[in-house]
Amino acid sequence: MRHIYSCPLRWSDMDAFGHVNNVVFLRYLEEARIDFMFRLAPGDGSPSFSGGSVVARHEIDYVRPLVHRHQPVTIESWVTKIGAASLTIAYEIKDPDVTYVRASTIVVPFDLDAQRPRRISAEERSFLEEYMDDGMTAAA
Repeated sequence: MRHIYSCPLRWSDMDAFGHVNNVVFLRYLEEARIDFMFRLAPGDGSPSFSGGSVVARHEIDYVRPLVHRHQPVTIESWVTKIGAASLTIAYEIKDPDVTYVRASTIVVPFDLDAQRPRRISAEERSFLEEYMDDGMTAAA
């Protein structure tokens, strides 16, 4: 299963060439990742992922330029790897017939009080496993 996020484009996202600036794609990925990871926790009273997480690595392949328009772009997210204390989320930023970006992020759950990484809980692992799809990776 994949998480689907509809991401609006903003006029300020454009660069001098009329394309979405490469750095803005990181913000798009962040919006989709937050929407995905917090589906499990706050509304249901679960402490999962609410203690914090940090990005350890981003990898992005820019496939095609994306220009401003009024329709949102779709960001599909899925999990490609779950370790003891990290997970990898893959993404595609796309329209039905065009892929603009393929990317991946390594996320590390973080204990804000202790100021150190922590292990993935059983509840988090169960949630993440629903989105496992190792048949297709985004960025290598």
